[in-house]
This record gives sequence, structure tokens and C-alpha cells, in this order.
Amino acid sequence: MKLAVLKETRAGESRVAAVPDTVKKLVGLRYDVTVEKDAGLVSAFSNEDYEDAGAKIAATAEEAAKNADIILKVQRPDANELKFFANGAKLVGILSPYADEESLSEYARAGIDAFAMEFMPRITRAQSMDVLSSQSNLAGYKAVIDAAAEYGRAMPMMMTAAGTIAPAKVFVMGAGVAGLQAIATAKRLGAVVSATDVRYAAKEQVESLGGTFVVVDEEAMKDAETEGGYAKEMSDDFKKRQAEFVAAHIAKQDIVITTALIPGRPAPELVSDGMVRAMKPGSVIVDLAVEQGGNVAPSKAGEIVHVDGVKVVGHNNVPGRLAADASSLYAKNILNFLTAFTDAETGTLNIDMEDEIINGILLTRDGQIIHPAFAREPEPQAVVAEVVEADEDVKE
Repeated sequence: MKLAVLKETRAGESRVAAVPDTVKKLVGLRYDVTVEKDAGLVSAFSNEDYEDAGAKIAATAEEAAKNADIILKVQRPDANELKFFANGAKLVGILSPYADEESLSEYARAGIDAFAMEFMPRITRAQSMDVLSSQSNLAGYKAVIDAAAEYGRAMPMMMTAAGTIAPAKVFVMGAGVAGLQAIATAKRLGAVVSATDVRYAAKEQVESLGGTFVVVDEEAMKDAETEGGYAKEMSDDFKKRQAEFVAAHIAKQDIVITTALIPGRPAPELVSDGMVRAMKPGSVIVDLAVEQGGNVAPSKAGEIVHVDGVKVVGHNNVPGRLAADASSLYAKNILNFLTAFTDAETGTLNIDMEDEIINGILLTRDGQIIHPAFAREPEPQAVVAEVVEADEDVKE
């Protein structure tokens, strides 16, 4: 089967969906791998690296995607790229359908089987395929590094002949994968770290990393986790009490990292404008949820906002700020997924529609949107046939 790795086209995306190490393993699985020229250049992987791993280099996206059975991307393709995809091609990437539901109709009309890797179910056998975890881990680390770079003081306690420098106080809001890595990184840098999460189960994890878990309501928090391991949205009463607690706690902090996300919904606001203004001048807030609306009221995607001497950092695509490592981890997630469903003897991808993983991530198939979160009434067969016929010159 032909597998194509395309160069990312969306602004600010520095990652690539396959790295030379995973290409070598895909070739070992009998895939015929083609990589678009310079696809890995921003992530520090040269065309020669891919060729040495056994891939062919295509001059354009159209050449790479032509007749490809599987197409790997980081972010969802744009309309121009879709024109190059063959009917029946399998697209694998972080497709963000909640952000652009119309893209699902485009995949269906093009006859593409679209696999959204960020929908990977949180089950034991899929842990090595979990792109949210691999990318969030790096984001949590980078958030603290970015905060330290913007903070005008030292992070650890320092005792010198001229006097003692107090350690920075870091507050992490949300103790998922990103939050836990932020806690660990801040502790390694010598900060005094506290954290909160609506899931009481996070308490033990926070404390194991040396952080102090601050509690709003133990009983409410014990029932705040879904079966899939995500945080539930809390009641208005809980949110009010949490806001009052956070307002008092946050005013004493030097650095705040916010990481709270709810799948399929805008990020919850955790830090109001008033809370930001209550912090000391020189304090820093890093909003890791800024691309989904933000946890911090004044934050803006892609900007550092200054509010009464407090810096509110809202970098886009934080994992992509560590492009080489983010690409390597993401590529390994995809490799593990493909390996699990590839017949090693024939080098073909076998999609089992009864499999829990496939049911979790497959968005479109056979010209229809099939994922339960987005499924609609089937489109008239004549419409699908008309689109296929119109694209015959492009799709072979």
C-alpha cells in the first residue's frame, strides 16, 4: 500500500506526521512510503534523512498524494490538498472536527475515510497511540519554560552573600497530562508548586510530584471524572465557590499555568480579568487552552497580553514550539496505530469496524459521516455519485 506524508500547510504548524525512524519501521511493515519534499525540514528532519530511511521524496503534495492509500497529516488538510486525495484514501491526523464540522462533509463527499487521532479512546491498549497525551506532555513542560522566560526573577531559592532570593510560587490549574508535566517541570526548576483540578483523583498524582493539592470541595470533586478519564463540567455553584477560592489563592502566586479543556466545548474560564489584575506586577500567566477560547479572560491566541503589569501568555500550538520532539512522539503514536491494524505479511491495513479504537476515531467512511458525535442523515446516493464523477480527472 502507498503511504504519503504531506508537508503541513496551516500557519504556525512546525510538526510533521512521520519522522525517519518511523518511516523505516513503516517500510518494514511493507508500506511504500512517499514524503513530500521538505515536509520535515522545520522539525529538523532533512529529505536525505527520509530517503536513507527508505522513503521516496515527492516534489509536490499532489505527487505525494497521488494514488496514496493512506495519507498522514498533523493538522487537517485544506480544501486544496483534498483535491489530490484518491477516493477511498485513509486520512490520519489531528482533524479537529469540532472546530470545523464542514470538513467532515468534505471528507465524505471526497470518499475519504478520516481518522481523528485526538479521539483515541483512553483504554490500555491504545495508550501508545494517544496523541493528546504525547503532545500535552510537551505542552506542559514548554508552558513552564515559557513562563520562566517571561518571569523577571529566578525560579529557585538562592542563598547568596548579598541576601536570599525567595523561590517562585507556581499554581497549576488542571492536573491532567499537561498539568502534571508542568508541576514536575516547575519543581525541577526549584519553584514552590500548588495545583488544583476538579477531579479529586488527581490529588495523589499532584502530591507524588511534590506539589500541594488545593481543594475547593472534596465531595463534588470525587464525582468529577468521566469514564474516559476527562474532567466533567461542574455545577454553577461549584464554579462560583471555585472562583472565590482561586481569586484568593491566585493573588499570592508569581506564575499561573492553566490547562483545562472540555472535549467538544469551549475551554472553561477559570481566571477572570479581576483575578489577573489582583496579581502582583511582574507575574506571568500561561494559558494552554487559549486556542479553544482560553481559561484566562484577557488571553488572546498568539499574543502576550499585558494587564496591569501581569503578562498573559497565549502561544498557539505549544507542542509545535518543540517541533522535533513533538513530531517524533506524534509519529510514534501513528506508527503504533498503523502497526496494530496492519497485516505484516501482506502490508495491508485491515480496518475492523467492530474494534473499539476504530469506532472511537473513524469520522467518515464510504461517503458518509459515521462518528456518533457528528452522524447525520445519509446523503442521497445520487449526490455522492455526482461528486465522484465530477472529480474523476483528479482522483485515480
